[in-house]
Amino acid sequence: MSDAIRGTANGTAPVPLSVLDLVTVGSGRTATQALGTSVALARLAERRGYHRHWVAEHHSMPGVASSSPAVILAHLAAHTERIRLGSGGVMLPNHAPLVIAEQFGTLEALAPGRVDLGLGRAPGTDGATAAALRRTDRPHEGADEFPQQLAELTRFLDDDFPDGHPYARIHAVPGPVQGPTGRPPVWLLGSSGFSARLAGTLGLPFAFAHHFSAHNTLPALELYRDSFRPSAALAEPYAVIGVSALAADDEKEARRQVLTGALSMLRLRTGRPGLIPTPEEAEAYPFTPAEREFVESWLANIVYGTPEAVRAGLDGLRGRTGADELMITANAHGGEARLRSYELIADAYDLPGAG
Repeated sequence: MSDAIRGTANGTAPVPLSVLDLVTVGSGRTATQALGTSVALARLAERRGYHRHWVAEHHSMPGVASSSPAVILAHLAAHTERIRLGSGGVMLPNHAPLVIAEQFGTLEALAPGRVDLGLGRAPGTDGATAAALRRTDRPHEGADEFPQQLAELTRFLDDDFPDGHPYARIHAVPGPVQGPTGRPPVWLLGSSGFSARLAGTLGLPFAFAHHFSAHNTLPALELYRDSFRPSAALAEPYAVIGVSALAADDEKEARRQVLTGALSMLRLRTGRPGLIPTPEEAEAYPFTPAEREFVESWLANIVYGTPEAVRAGLDGLRGRTGADELMITANAHGGEARLRSYELIADAYDLPGAG
């Protein structure tokens, strides 16, 4: 299965480059437009030699439209031919493992050999929404049971519950019970050490959320590599890091665009989630000193500027972390700026398909 996990670098990129799509919805825009941008982005990524396109599960956030990764991935599969598609990730404690096995078995049947199943244990939302999703007033318990849920999901995907198990006669379909078939490789996602250690112990590929937990990146990757045990999926560790990066034709425009995402994050962190503000709104916002400090700290972990500057920043990050793949997320108000950024980054690395 390692061939379905490890990517190949294109152009002059030091490692494979991929896309993390949050399906952001800007002020004055609609979810329909955001999802249309996701299709355009998947096509662009396929044409330019990005390795994979992942979408992430979020709930009750006005600024994103990615509450249902499997639905979006089915739509993207219908509009692409080669690029790998996956979840970055499905928040497993929000769902019954059998449901996820069925959803991703269906995706594998729709796009054979192109689907990744990335799993996280966070809710992808606030505590009240998590409680509504999980129909419990103790939503944190789902995260504590993540290893058991993962084991159950894997059994459903492989259709190999042992005799005597309560689920031995239950089959996830589409799936192996219908005949020889492939299955999506399982990835673990995380922003701390828990999933890093678990991924290493199980011999699974690991994706770390550097884009919102940069201070934990090096410790988590070290923990993953130190705890890694070879498995049927992987003989050696394979680590992807999510990177927030945005390229524009000049540095000033790049700064205008990333400021919209920083203001959106500030509002989310202070209990005021909303649509992604316009660049004009972000520039005119009356930041308090404390808010300005938060924004500048947030921007310090984003790689942005001209294409050459972004390439240098990505190369430096890869050198410091030893990441096997860089998964780029570009948060901005409008789809045009996001699409332009991925095109410019592709040009900076001489990826194929220009013009």
